[in-house]
Amino acid sequence: MTVTSLIEALGLDVHHGGNGNVHVSRGVVGDLLSFVMGGAPEGAVWVTLQTHVNIAAVAVLKEIPLVILASGRIPDAELLERCRKEGISIATASDSPFDLCGALHDLGLKG
Repeated sequence: MTVTSLIEALGLDVHHGGNGNVHVSRGVVGDLLSFVMGGAPEGAVWVTLQTHVNIAAVAVLKEIPLVILASGRIPDAELLERCRKEGISIATASDSPFDLCGALHDLGLKG
């Protein structure tokens, strides 16, 4: 599934589109940056509640093409600018992290 098709399937509010043609089949959820750095599969979709600029640094490190901010969180200006610079897609979902992960699983993504 591509980033664009995933965004459309979940009805996400996109803050920056990045490269929508990247294929994703895995996901990770977490707010502790060291956990994501140590355990996220490269190229995974990342679900988080965090909205600060360090999210982009971890996404770059793990080659994460899409960060989904759950529970209606909005990226701060510094995070949004960094995602634009790095080509990372960032979007918001109104769903909780739990429900969002269930929806990702239903779309065929694995952890």
